[in-house]
Amino acid sequence: MNTHRRILLTGAPVTAAALLAGACSGGGPADRAEPSACVRVIDEKTGRAGSSCLPTAPAKDRVDVTEPRFAHPTRITNPLHPTSEVTQIIMGGQVDGKPFRTEVSLLPGTKTIEVDGQPVEARISQYAAFSDGRIHEVALDWYAQSDDGSVWYLGEDVFNYDNGVVADTEGTWQAGRDHAPAAMIMPADPRKGDVYRPENLPEIVFEEVTVQAVDQTVDGPYGRVEGAMTVRELHMDGSTEEKVFAPGYGEFSTGTKGGDLEAVSLAVPTDVKPGPVPARLAALDRAVVGAHQSPRAATVREVRSAWDAYRASDAVPDLLERQMERDLVALENAGNRERAQGPALRVAQNVTDLRLRYEPVPTVDLDRLALWTRQLTVDAKAGNEGAVAGDVTGLEIVWERVRHEVQDAETVDADLGKLRAAADGKDTAEIQRLAPAFTQRIAGLSGS
Repeated sequence: MNTHRRILLTGAPVTAAALLAGACSGGGPADRAEPSACVRVIDEKTGRAGSSCLPTAPAKDRVDVTEPRFAHPTRITNPLHPTSEVTQIIMGGQVDGKPFRTEVSLLPGTKTIEVDGQPVEARISQYAAFSDGRIHEVALDWYAQSDDGSVWYLGEDVFNYDNGVVADTEGTWQAGRDHAPAAMIMPADPRKGDVYRPENLPEIVFEEVTVQAVDQTVDGPYGRVEGAMTVRELHMDGSTEEKVFAPGYGEFSTGTKGGDLEAVSLAVPTDVKPGPVPARLAALDRAVVGAHQSPRAATVREVRSAWDAYRASDAVPDLLERQMERDLVALENAGNRERAQGPALRVAQNVTDLRLRYEPVPTVDLDRLALWTRQLTVDAKAGNEGAVAGDVTGLEIVWERVRHEVQDAETVDADLGKLRAAADGKDTAEIQRLAPAFTQRIAGLSGS
């Protein structure tokens, strides 16, 4: 999963000058042999390098000053970064006072990236972040495990969104481009005091991690988890933050319960429970679909009743319970249909997350397609062009995860292409014309 992303929503812009500086900074084994060079502090507002150096760790503490060997790079089994073993992780919390939620999903297939002149096959992880229920960032991250068991980060494609539209691609990098080296993102056997750099292209992307504690026990979604690790992460602007990593999850939490927080709500297969979907969870799902389509007082009361019945009958992770209660109260207090749309969307997202404990990820993702088609119809009728564009993005990122599971995928490809063209053209009338047939097609895929 994505173990490096900074929770703060602001970031330093990448200027042309910075790109040139990065291109001259080198990368590869020779640079790994000189880890003590000054790394300039980047002003977060201007994106420019200052005269002062970051307080980076001494060279003797670095454990990533090595050239990795990749015989079986796609077998990523490191307990604290089990990329190839975890299908999907849901994280939740709040950032800048808004509900924040992420879906981190292992995609089918691999990407080949040249590392120090050698092709390396990497696994692809899709990171999709939602602020207040709406698309905020999408990234494709590339990981490979070296022969010693350490995990290496080979880059990412980043898309940052503003009002449903891509605002920039800041943070994008790839090993081998602009002299960017592969970067260790998890040691094979981390120990207190170890230092490594998950991103190491100064003035473009840079993070330095120092291990603070190992062999810890933390509260997981469904019980205690042993073998966790806490680290401190240093960023380009000189700020730091603490993160926790845990076996079976990878990145486990960033931030604090009372402030900005991004923490694991649920992971598959780590938190999967054998057996059928509980009847009360199925009833909650039906009630939520009704309220999402028509958030009236009666449908909202049905959701409240179903939610109270379900959480009294089954174990619900603390973070998901807090989020569901927060969003449902917001839905109950919305007062009108327009204000109800945001919390109705978040409540629907929360319930798809709860279902992951009992249902396969592709099944839940197909229903997430149905969720975004419902939202698309609502936003198109309201003439909300930015929201419509974001809804189509929601459809596209989920489709990327399930396309290989569906017969006649080319038909859905074509339909999505038409929706994207209409959204890019800000043609909400065309979206309304296309939406009913697309809704039927997705309903046929999910069996709903």
